[in-house]
Amino acid sequence: MTERRGAQVGRRDVFRVVTGSVAIVVMGRLNEVEALPPNADDKRKARYNANAPEVQSFYRVNRYPPQ
Repeated sequence: MTERRGAQVGRRDVFRVVTGSVAIVVMGRLNEVEALPPNADDKRKARYNANAPEVQSFYRVNRYPPQ
């Protein structure tokens, strides 16, 4: 019976390395996106539209009586 004297890499170790490197790449991409200066028009743009169908539906559903 022969013994292996080399370093053995387990499945979990490979998974940790792969997920760690993917996380580093994703975080780097997110930082690049956040680093872009905002457009002046985007700063002044209204974000909330009270007459939007989604907003009207939200308030309509919340007026239902409790059961």
